Amino acid sequence: MPIKRWTDLRPAQKAGLVTAALAQLGLFATAWIDLNSRRPEAVNGSKTAWRVGLFVNTLGPLAYLLRGRKANPWTEADVPGQRGKVVIVTGANSGLGLETSRVLALRGATVIMACRSVPRAQKAADQIRALNPQGEVVPMTLDLGDLESVRAFAGRVRAEYDHLDVLVNNAGIMVPPLGRTVQGFETQFGVNHLGHFALTAQLMPLLERTPGARVVTVSSIAHRFGKMEFGDLNWHARRYAPMPAYGQSKLANLLFTYELQRRLNAAGKDVLAVAAHPGWASTGLQGEGRGAQLFNQWFAQSAAMGALPTLYAATSPDTMRGAFYGPSGLLELGGTPERVTSVDRSHDRQDAARLWAVSEELTGVDFEV
Repeated sequence: MPIKRWTDLRPAQKAGLVTAALAQLGLFATAWIDLNSRRPEAVNGSKTAWRVGLFVNTLGPLAYLLRGRKANPWTEADVPGQRGKVVIVTGANSGLGLETSRVLALRGATVIMACRSVPRAQKAADQIRALNPQGEVVPMTLDLGDLESVRAFAGRVRAEYDHLDVLVNNAGIMVPPLGRTVQGFETQFGVNHLGHFALTAQLMPLLERTPGARVVTVSSIAHRFGKMEFGDLNWHARRYAPMPAYGQSKLANLLFTYELQRRLNAAGKDVLAVAAHPGWASTGLQGEGRGAQLFNQWFAQSAAMGALPTLYAATSPDTMRGAFYGPSGLLELGGTPERVTSVDRSHDRQDAARLWAVSEELTGVDFEV
């Protein structure tokens, strides 16, 4: 049978060929991106061998997606006992923060639920108390968009507690219209990074006095397209773009975490600094629009699943210093937690040191380790 030229094909045949080609290309691209983002120990076999195998028509990508990826069986049932521990979770009244607080309180921790809204914090605390947790939940006021609120909160914690086992820098804002914090910072950079930087600095003496203390900072997949624009971090000169601003704040979270761990190591301190991301979790952070709700319904995992990387980072005895944890599923969108990679920009030591110095200057906080 002679091979037909493209011009001889009927429209339905052309459409079928194009659809098949796009499907195969999409399958290959998905497998390629997932494979290259994984650490070697998260792959069954050799990454090099799988890269070659992906070029074997459709079978290669399918084989990788079905058999090439490892999954960690760790769930919230594996969280060890937390009795006697004091944990702070920022943004604890909903989403990831609420789920993180719930599990830690059920395991026996005293969880300080640091929230901007007192009524919402009380309501969330009551939800956890209704589960009869082994531990205690303590709502406290914290507005990360106001450095005076950060100072007041840190002062209260230092006055009322003699140790702090885990600080979970969880609270975040995602792609809002242009706004400013009380001190005039762009809202996402101010809340997601600067507020947590100042909070961690002022709680570090308490953390350093606590054996095995941890600082867990929640970043995002969005750090991958983030870029630190040091000439205009707070979007005064540029036209504001919500998603790039969010990416910048999430990249800042990782630069801060890695730099904090380096400084802790250099000072011989026992505190562990680690980061986590939830993948794509249905938390309300994406907004309440119809499009966001539909995408969450189709693709997102639950907030409880999204909190697993944070819980692993905060409690697992296998958590590594300066590591980054996220979901083990396809493209890190969902699944149980595992150690994941971050973009090269997040490991830029010059950018990290510069961000540290700028953050000290903007917040007026001297962060000594």
